[in-house]
Amino acid sequence: MVKQEIHSSRLTYEDYLQFPDDGKRHEIIEGDHYVTPVPKTKHQRISGNLTTALRTFIKKHALGEVLTAPCDVILSDENVVQPDLLFVSTAHAAIVTQDNIQGAPDIMVEILSESSRKKDEVTKRKLYERFGVQEYWIVDPELEIVKIFKLTQHRYGRASELSKETNDVLTTELLPGFDCAVSEIFE
Repeated sequence: MVKQEIHSSRLTYEDYLQFPDDGKRHEIIEGDHYVTPVPKTKHQRISGNLTTALRTFIKKHALGEVLTAPCDVILSDENVVQPDLLFVSTAHAAIVTQDNIQGAPDIMVEILSESSRKKDEVTKRKLYERFGVQEYWIVDPELEIVKIFKLTQHRYGRASELSKETNDVLTTELLPGFDCAVSEIFE
């Protein structure tokens, strides 16, 4: 009897380490390779505004750490992502290593672009829910809204939708006292 080896076509973190350093964002989700082009300037402005608001508050209150892309988050061997922003609370600081984040951050933030909309709104939402990310924020530069998904009983509930148009303010139970006008995010 001849023993037959079965090779998985699913990519792993080891494969991920071999991807080119070409300035694009490479991710592996459920073993599949995703490539996202370099973000546009509007995306970068929004990222900077939100990062500044979060970092200022978190540093002042010693609540943890905010990191921005590119930063590898290893959820499993077949799930390696680079969210636009992430927050790791002091209580979960052990997942932050010298090279990457190993486990689920408390908050993950994705800023939508034309090329990432479906992946961010569907694929990553399901992935982050499954791996226990407490909150997932989707920032939509086109509509100038922020959707917030909160994990309750291992599931994301219906998203809160905050809008620049209605002068909403972004808050979260994970950062008591934090508030940021949605209009400031989209300045």
